[in-house]
Amino acid sequence: MISSTANSILRHCLLHSHPTSPSTPFSLLPLNSLFSLLSTFSSSNGRKHPSSTTTTTNDEYFAAIHHISNIVRRDIYLERTLNKLRLTVTNELVYRVLRSCSRDGIQSFRFFNWARSYSPSYSPTAIEHEELIKTLARTHHWETMWKALHQLCKESSLNFSTEVIEFIIREYGSKGFIDEAVRVFNSCPKVFKCEQTVGVYNSLLFALCEGKNFYGAYSLIRRMIKKGVNPNKETYSVLVNAWCKAGKLREAQEFLEEMSKKGFNPPVRGRDLLIDGLLNAGHVENAKSLVRKMAEEGFVPDIRTFNSLLEAIFKSGEVEFCIELFNDVCKLGLCPDIDTYKIMIPIVAKLYKLDEAFRLLHCSIEEGHKPFPSLYAPILKALCRAGQFDDAFCFFSDMKIKGHPPNRPVYTMLIRMCARGGRFVEAANYLVEMTEMNLPPLSKNFDVVTDGLKNSGKHDLAERIEQLEVSLRGA
Repeated sequence: MISSTANSILRHCLLHSHPTSPSTPFSLLPLNSLFSLLSTFSSSNGRKHPSSTTTTTNDEYFAAIHHISNIVRRDIYLERTLNKLRLTVTNELVYRVLRSCSRDGIQSFRFFNWARSYSPSYSPTAIEHEELIKTLARTHHWETMWKALHQLCKESSLNFSTEVIEFIIREYGSKGFIDEAVRVFNSCPKVFKCEQTVGVYNSLLFALCEGKNFYGAYSLIRRMIKKGVNPNKETYSVLVNAWCKAGKLREAQEFLEEMSKKGFNPPVRGRDLLIDGLLNAGHVENAKSLVRKMAEEGFVPDIRTFNSLLEAIFKSGEVEFCIELFNDVCKLGLCPDIDTYKIMIPIVAKLYKLDEAFRLLHCSIEEGHKPFPSLYAPILKALCRAGQFDDAFCFFSDMKIKGHPPNRPVYTMLIRMCARGGRFVEAANYLVEMTEMNLPPLSKNFDVVTDGLKNSGKHDLAERIEQLEVSLRGA
């Protein structure tokens, strides 16, 4: 285990170094022993290294990674500072630092080049190359990105992933550089030696839709089919979402119907894709109307689509409509899943329809789902707000037996509701219960409970709660 002295030095350097000042570069030479353990961790996965009697824990390892990443992000003379650390450069070290610096393009490029020149034994894999390329694309350092791309292409032994090409095309498209996105797409076979997969097609489709070039997007799908690449769910979703966002619902419907006639049916039903597209575009009313029409015709939407619709309607404040719609589609044969219950139980509890909330909870339990906090906490809160504290306490005890142990937010909510209702003795009991479950309460919870106990004349109990808080803070 790294000594407490080394840990304190690390914390001191993190807090007091000023990496952007030329006159005060990182003074990290005392941490050489700490950073040398990075290679130990990657080779032994936290077990004792044969050449060392110390063991590196996850926290210490990632603290060192975090510190190196801070040097890369903030130090003007990062190469000089890194040289002083005398690091053992490994593939894992470079990858983790690049991931940590994913918003710092040029600094990541400098670090990658430093790693290659500093350690001749270090041979970068395609994973590090691709992470660097994604960072450069994300930060819009296009020229440097192309240099890194060509460098990767020269490494003939590396397996090139099409994911990085998809990422670049999408980044170009999101910034409106459609011509560049098309250039990358066309370069796949000759320059990058990779296939134009369905994922690559979908990325260009996304870029064209971002530029509102719907004619080009539709032409691309025709080319895709001609080349023998079958569309998948994302292909349909990208174009339908874009059409719905532009208010072209009729075009989206006609596209789905035409593709269906040609034998290219989407993996989910067309109207579910339309509902998703309308929700993604913020057209909740149109989505509601479409689901209503489906219900009147005796059809039910896909459960994932229905859950998205419920959540969107709930956020818009139409709580009653959520319940009405849920009941209608359930009569038509919709089978709720756990996500449906997680949405519906808070909705009915918010309206104090506690009988319905309990019914839904029991249905979820009968289907094999344990009553975890996000299912029973809304009911617990509604009971307290309705002044039914005894029922709430019994219900809470029952859930502790049947379901998952309560978490800190549930206890905090229950203590707060007890305090509001003047049930300070019960609130004190829950404070003690929290500490027994190794869930330290917040200071404000102690303050509310002790003040309430004192005001109600229970000074002995208030004193014991204060002693409990002191013992926890001193632990």
